[in-house]
Amino acid sequence: MKATVMNLAIAASLSSVAVAQPHRHAHHVHHQKRDNSPLEQRDVVTTYVPATVTQYMLGNQEVTPEEAKAGLDKGLYVVIGETTPSFTPPPAPVATSTSSKEDGVFIEKVTTSSSSSAVPTTTAAPTTTSTSSTTEPTTTSYPVSSGGTGIDADFPDGELDCTTFPSDYGALALDYLGLGGWSGLQYTPSYSLLDAAISYIETGISSPSGRKGFYSYACPDGYIKTQWPSAQGNTGQSIGGIFCNAQGKLELTRSDVSKKLCEKGIPGITIKNKMGSGTSVCRTDYPGTENMVIPLDATAGGSFQLANVASNNYYVWQGKATTLQYYVNKKGVNAEDGCRWVCESDPEGCGNWAPVNIGVGQSSDGITYLSIFPNSAVSSAVLDFNIDVSGDNSIPCYYHVGEGFSGSSSGCTTGIPDGGSVTITFSE
Repeated sequence: MKATVMNLAIAASLSSVAVAQPHRHAHHVHHQKRDNSPLEQRDVVTTYVPATVTQYMLGNQEVTPEEAKAGLDKGLYVVIGETTPSFTPPPAPVATSTSSKEDGVFIEKVTTSSSSSAVPTTTAAPTTTSTSSTTEPTTTSYPVSSGGTGIDADFPDGELDCTTFPSDYGALALDYLGLGGWSGLQYTPSYSLLDAAISYIETGISSPSGRKGFYSYACPDGYIKTQWPSAQGNTGQSIGGIFCNAQGKLELTRSDVSKKLCEKGIPGITIKNKMGSGTSVCRTDYPGTENMVIPLDATAGGSFQLANVASNNYYVWQGKATTLQYYVNKKGVNAEDGCRWVCESDPEGCGNWAPVNIGVGQSSDGITYLSIFPNSAVSSAVLDFNIDVSGDNSIPCYYHVGEGFSGSSSGCTTGIPDGGSVTITFSE
């Protein structure tokens, strides 16, 4: 099932830095600000698409959906946290091996950390197109951002000031988030390189001033970040990005794996927008704050590379492989507006409340599982355009306006063989 715990915070209690706090059950937490609040741990579970449960919490108190909605509408509460979609493996596209498929499922991941007095705040490059399309994927342009010019350049480990965003080394600045270009900030004042786990994490919500901690970043379409520390949150938080050390310099966190900030994802998944208007597809920043802020601006008439990963060779959370998860906004919602937690143009229909999710990940047997399903755990919004998967997929998978998803109302999942390719077409 797809379980979600919606975290609420008293609106007046927000501050410039928030300390993430956990909750037992599942996914979002809404917290009332309090000093020396006790720690609770939210468990991570492997779940599948069919069922959905949403729970609203204010501190340790459960809030009814009606009360939560009323409080949000009146500005009495704000939502904090992150949803992670679930995934249902489909029939394999070819004869399968006998190996376990545990690394082919999407796991629900929740963030936790120690706290004292603040409230919490809240994953490319295919080079070939689908057999159903002859249009080469293009690179998205973000007028509000800079960067992506030195994608193949080695990062100068320990040389750049923490106040410098590393756009010359492939990172894509997300200026519209107000975080100095970074996709997420996780301050860890007590962290040491010898630590096996990190117990105190503050989530930054404004531009950093060189504070010690982990600075996460976006990469261009079809690329994924390479950097995150081996030490993760001691109660289950994911932590991602490069490290701002005590000397105010930026360090690689996986220099033994890559000297670069971004690397190409597994090729073979292309988004083609055949509509007369654009839309945006937003990936969760994972590992990291898990906000859906990594942008793909699917402008009208364009083709775009959708990042995919070999799950067992990417970020591993508590021994479990992970996948990439995306939020699909309605037509007309660009990345600057839609690839953030709250979308001002349609607060109940985009951003965290986008109507549809897409999940992708390559299993250990080489099969990529691609899932399209409603974001029904938190949203009642309805997508206003069609989504069709075509190419080397094992079974049909689509969403059609007025008809819904192929397979069932819970969505559809299809498999792509190793070396295969598909096109995800957006149409009216």
